[in-house]
Amino acid sequence: MTIIGADKPDLPELPRMSDRLSFVYLEYCRVGRKDSAVEASNKDGVFYIPSSAISTLMLGPGTTITHRAMELLGDCGVSIIWVGERGIRYYAHGRPLTHSSLLLEAQAKAVSNKRSRLAVARKMYQMRFPGEDVSRLTMQQLRGREGARIRKAYKMLSEKLDVEWNGRNYDPNNYSSGDDVNKALSAANACMYGIVHSVIAALGCSPGLGFIHTGHERSFVYDVADLYKTEITIPIAFEVASKGADNIGSTTRRAVRDAVSSGKILYRISRDIRELLIGDVMEEDPEENELQLWGDAGLVPSGVGYQEDA
Repeated sequence: MTIIGADKPDLPELPRMSDRLSFVYLEYCRVGRKDSAVEASNKDGVFYIPSSAISTLMLGPGTTITHRAMELLGDCGVSIIWVGERGIRYYAHGRPLTHSSLLLEAQAKAVSNKRSRLAVARKMYQMRFPGEDVSRLTMQQLRGREGARIRKAYKMLSEKLDVEWNGRNYDPNNYSSGDDVNKALSAANACMYGIVHSVIAALGCSPGLGFIHTGHERSFVYDVADLYKTEITIPIAFEVASKGADNIGSTTRRAVRDAVSSGKILYRISRDIRELLIGDVMEEDPEENELQLWGDAGLVPSGVGYQEDA
């Protein structure tokens, strides 16, 4: 028996990544499809998620997902990320929203040249030090200033919210071993990594081609996520820890979700990546590029049977 659902949407019909909700985290449930919505069910009941309204679906332990649900989410450009308990560990992700290679080519070109790579890295640091000129600082000097900035943020929030702070100490393989603020930081950062990863994938960029971080499949994810930590994840982690929440992970995830939504972070991430790679903060997503063939004489249309020159 063949089950026919809604027609596959065209790209112009889908909400832009910057207009979507940040993420939905699910665990211990079955994920299926009901018409054009994602259906999640467990012992407590059933709820529905508009498939084109979210950027990222984070699937935690105890989840199963149907082929039909994956088909729908893929058509809508939703990044599906398989994660560990409480969303801390990343395992795999799905497909991008765009069909354009514009930003990917710009990223690959910039990261492959030492001078252009340094220029992008400096632009990333410049975003963290507005009003200051960092153009003459070495990477070692920039890393030192960034470390001091993060330590200052930790110290200020520790004193302001009366949260004991003994440094960033955590075991990625044992989430429960950390104190409350380190648990909250791990949960908040995992959410931010998932959100940033979804935007990078949606724009067609490579998560592995980083400018500051390197050698890891998510190097560019860490580059971009670091731009927003002192604004979002660090304050949220200390705020959650100060209140002594019973469930640090879920409380932190909800707080990050709300902050990302109210602060229009998806739009800002999309804008900042474009500014870093091509210096163009386009309001609209790039149109789908025409598939072409490359050669020494330039680009030619694909899908054509070319004959050998006589």
